[in-house]
Amino acid sequence: MSVDTATVKRVAKLARLAVDEEAVERMTGELNAILGFVEQLGEVDVEGVEPMTSVMPMTMRKRDDAVTDGDKADVIVANAPETERNFFLVPKVVE
Repeated sequence: MSVDTATVKRVAKLARLAVDEEAVERMTGELNAILGFVEQLGEVDVEGVEPMTSVMPMTMRKRDDAVTDGDKADVIVANAPETERNFFLVPKVVE
């Protein structure tokens, strides 16, 4: 894929970037170089290569799933104007 100056100007306009003619010429070359590199990546054979999340092998750190706090429902609803069986009671707003 190749980018011309008209495409660079259109992309700059869509991105709301003010780009002068000198910058358009420079950006055309830079974008073509980037797209050329991306095309090279498409040619790489990745058959049988496992997807990675990092270049360094590591295991995910996990903490034990243990309850450290709880059984305080009556304390939580203590300041509520109205409660029933440790639930907040609110006025009906939808008919």
